[in-house]
Amino acid sequence: MSGRIAFACRSGAVLLEVLIAMTIFSIASAVTLIGAGQARHSVALARMSEDRLNAASAFMDRVVLWPRDDLDRHLGAHTQGDWWLDIEHPVPQLYSIALLDGRSHVKLLDTMVYRALPRTHVTN
Repeated sequence: MSGRIAFACRSGAVLLEVLIAMTIFSIASAVTLIGAGQARHSVALARMSEDRLNAASAFMDRVVLWPRDDLDRHLGAHTQGDWWLDIEHPVPQLYSIALLDGRSHVKLLDTMVYRALPRTHVTN
């Protein structure tokens, strides 16, 4: 009889060990799946951010080619498509151009451009 009791106790212990192992495995699997989902989400956000920055860069490439008259017309901060465009004129020949995200107002790009003074302003 003593052998049966020992066998029954051992069977119960094995069952308990299997349940604990399955619980640990389930938790590890869930953590792995959650981590994979978060990584996929992070990659998608990075791609969207890169696409937005590329679009902003393409727009900035056009703005830096504007002639002096266009830059003067756009002085100050205002919306321009999906962005805020801020053009300042710190000295007569230089323009400071900043492009900010239209939603968060975070500065994406900024640059300085040189435009020669009109001939009427040049002194000899």
